[in-house]
Amino acid sequence: MSDSQQLVSKLVDSVIDQFPVHRGFLEQAVEGATEDERDRLGSYLRFCLSKGLSLEYLAESYLTILGDTLDEQEYFRRHGHYRHSTFADVAESVYHDRDYMDRYMYGLAITTFLWPNHVEMSRFLRRSLPRDRGGRYLEVGPGHGFLLMAAIETGSFDDFLGVDLSPASVEQTRTIVEHFHPDAPVRVELRDFLTADDLAPSSFDAVVMGEVLEHVEQPEVFLRRIADLAKPGAFVFVTTCVNAPAVDHIYLWRTTDELESMISDCGLSIVEPLRLPYEGKTLDQSRDEQLPINVAYVLAKAGA
Repeated sequence: MSDSQQLVSKLVDSVIDQFPVHRGFLEQAVEGATEDERDRLGSYLRFCLSKGLSLEYLAESYLTILGDTLDEQEYFRRHGHYRHSTFADVAESVYHDRDYMDRYMYGLAITTFLWPNHVEMSRFLRRSLPRDRGGRYLEVGPGHGFLLMAAIETGSFDDFLGVDLSPASVEQTRTIVEHFHPDAPVRVELRDFLTADDLAPSSFDAVVMGEVLEHVEQPEVFLRRIADLAKPGAFVFVTTCVNAPAVDHIYLWRTTDELESMISDCGLSIVEPLRLPYEGKTLDQSRDEQLPINVAYVLAKAGA
């Protein structure tokens, strides 16, 4: 067993020690991962350990995400809507709580390798990213940094800009990129891409936004801004979710049709969709039973 696989195994054991009923899910997730994905997770764990974190802390961070998500799913089943509907509702308890945000981002990063729909969306991005396109890459809300890392490792862009409103996210993304790709032409900045006047229309060759739209009150404003900033022919990649409660999800789409109509109305066309139903269910069943659906889209500027 390689060092990476040993670290992954130790993390899984730590999670199981704290939450034994999760054993079957985790063992299946690790078995279903490719060798490259297990190596990337192991490398991430080594990176975290080098920062002075422990595997027990990382397991607790993962379980924070899992526990909060299960709580919100139960609330959604009982009430038929998300617990919160405004940014102010979650700002203090999530985004402005640095300790929680750190655990949140570490836990969310680990789900990228262990939750089947998150794994599939990551694979979709790596499949879809242009291999030979230069120019400028913009990522909105890079969070834990893994989509940005994929673009650096897979694409040929000349420079990369990540913008986020969370200090914890900016710090984590900067740190991981500097660790794994110290020479990459990357800037990660704490700023609002909606109001930044130095981001010119039609100036980016790629725009990526993962798991942002469900966190904002007016996702259509973000989609229009993406359409404005993307060059004609730009690669655009967006992920979000339908009927997927979480501690900081505030915008609720109830069907993929509703979401995709919004995308089209905002000046973007769908080139390739990835619609991922709740595990063990079909898309129709997930919609009818109001179960979570994860989605990812390769988009294009309408008319380009």
